[in-house]
Amino acid sequence: MKARDVSVPIMLIAIILTFVVPIPEYILDFLLAINIALSAIILLNTISITEPLQVSVFPSLLVITTLFRLSLNVASSKLILGEGKAGKVIEGFGRFVGGNNLVVGFIVFFIIMIVNFLVITKGAERVAEVAARFTLDAMPGKQMAIDADLNTGLISEAEAKERRLSVQREADFYGSMDGASKFVRNDAIAGIIITFLNVIGGLIIGMVMRGEDLSYALDNYVVLTIGNGLVSQIPALMISSATSFIVTRAASSSNISQDMLTQLFRNPKVFYMTSVLCVILSFFLSRIPFLLLSALLAFIGYTITNQQKKAIIEEEQQVEENEVEEIRKPENVVSLLQVDPIELEFGYGIIPLADINQGGDLLDRVVMIRRQLALELGMIVPIIRLRDNIQLNPNEYIIKIKGVEVQKGEIMLDHFLAMNPGVVEEEIDGIKTTEPAFGLPAIWITESQRDTAEMLGYTVVDPPSIIATHLTETIKKFAHELLGRQEVQTLIDNVKQNYPAIVEELVPKIMTIGEIQKVLANLLKEGVSIRDMVTILETLADYAVATHDTDILTEYVRQALGRAISKKFIGENSAKVVTLDPKLEQVIMESVQRNETGSYLTLEPTVSNTILNNLSKQIQKLIQLGQQPIVLASPIVRLYFKRLADQVAPGLIVLSYNEIDPDMEIQSIGMVSI
Repeated sequence: MKARDVSVPIMLIAIILTFVVPIPEYILDFLLAINIALSAIILLNTISITEPLQVSVFPSLLVITTLFRLSLNVASSKLILGEGKAGKVIEGFGRFVGGNNLVVGFIVFFIIMIVNFLVITKGAERVAEVAARFTLDAMPGKQMAIDADLNTGLISEAEAKERRLSVQREADFYGSMDGASKFVRNDAIAGIIITFLNVIGGLIIGMVMRGEDLSYALDNYVVLTIGNGLVSQIPALMISSATSFIVTRAASSSNISQDMLTQLFRNPKVFYMTSVLCVILSFFLSRIPFLLLSALLAFIGYTITNQQKKAIIEEEQQVEENEVEEIRKPENVVSLLQVDPIELEFGYGIIPLADINQGGDLLDRVVMIRRQLALELGMIVPIIRLRDNIQLNPNEYIIKIKGVEVQKGEIMLDHFLAMNPGVVEEEIDGIKTTEPAFGLPAIWITESQRDTAEMLGYTVVDPPSIIATHLTETIKKFAHELLGRQEVQTLIDNVKQNYPAIVEELVPKIMTIGEIQKVLANLLKEGVSIRDMVTILETLADYAVATHDTDILTEYVRQALGRAISKKFIGENSAKVVTLDPKLEQVIMESVQRNETGSYLTLEPTVSNTILNNLSKQIQKLIQLGQQPIVLASPIVRLYFKRLADQVAPGLIVLSYNEIDPDMEIQSIGMVSI
């Protein structure tokens, strides 16, 4: 066995033997010196640690030092009572502290015992008890936090095991400290009892058994008893202090000395105010000490102020250097590759609309836009970035989708936009313009004209509403581009919380996230809400086993959402529509070509032009009747005709017969033919 493996058992056996084996004076002096030095080492170690677990052996060490100290106390008591002497260390302590005055020495010794027992030992015991209780109460929560981090992948299994071990060690440590602190208290009590026994026993032995007079017995035995008590109480005081530091020490990145200096010498105002207080006290108390102290405190405050100013300057310089260094790093170019899904850039004249401090509510409107589109389209709109751009005209704004400008507009900040809904007969004076969201003719009017315009029947909106409406319509138009795989995964996860069976059946056994994303994008491209994700996923689960053509699957989903589609695009129970000639539908079906990537329409240019011209005429009929242009087609033709119609009428509503609610009355007022 190695020597260090048997050192502690040998030490404990030697301590136990000290209780019964007589110890010569010179060996006792050496052991008492070891006791004092060991106590100092323990105290200084507890001050320099940054967390209690760095001395996790402290509870056991506390028991060993207490036994060692008690064994020395017993050995010295035997020498005092048996021979009337106990070595130079004990005698030197007794005479040095008391100054050859028994009363002074006894009072000093008694004060040290009271301080150790009632102040430090009692406080350390109470703190250790509370720390143990709170540590044990917090243990389940810490274990749950570790399990949560492990389940989310924030930590590995090895890290989780290490953290669990640390929590267990912390609980064991504070539990042991709660018990070990009782040794410190009882050691103090034992020291008091041994002291009184030595005084009384020494007087009896000296006067009765050895025939010494009272003055000699008092001078000899009381001095030795005081010295013996001090030799025991001084190390006991250091160990008690070390215990207090351990149980009151919070985890920190530095030791207690650094923490105290950093935290106490942080605010120069405190030293200035204390300096003023010392000056005031100098008029009533001793003048010189308080004035000197006042000057010292003022100097410390001045020094701290200069150091803080210097630190701020150095920090600013360091920040600038770090910024320059960051710019120079090649890997920082990666951050420039990030493209925001939606951006709203505006000139400096529009900044007040986005500045809350100036009463602007554009930011709140953007939040409401995301909520509105979530309800209307059923998709999670990405974060909308608002930026000012000095390169734009003061009142100009642009909307970007994935870094590319798609829409722009210009407003007059102190004006309102008046639009004629078609029933206004009297025209109002103003600056003629075009409404940016829908391209309708409009007029810029002043605030004083607002009431008049509303009385005449104009629809009047303020500049923030113009921008918000334009932004909303732009997001609707490009919603199919903004819906990526990650957003689809979020939607599916949301459905999985309440309908796990649907998701588990469909993904990834039948369809991938990418295929589902294509179907949802097809729906959004034509303005169909995907909010009813349960119906969409159930329909895909039914038909995706037969085909993976996302265009065909989209048509199946539209049929399943027929009631919602009819309600949105037709609204009332009757509608006037345009239908397709069966011969035209047959031509379209014969022109459909399919490959691995999907299907597409291949018509001759002359045939396409004939169809589109005829379509334009039929649309004009509906517009003249004041009806929303709607085209009805058979389910198998609808998609291909919609793609063809987008060449002349983007946004034209093309529905299939299977998407119409059976309760609705449909009247055909025209037919598109070849």
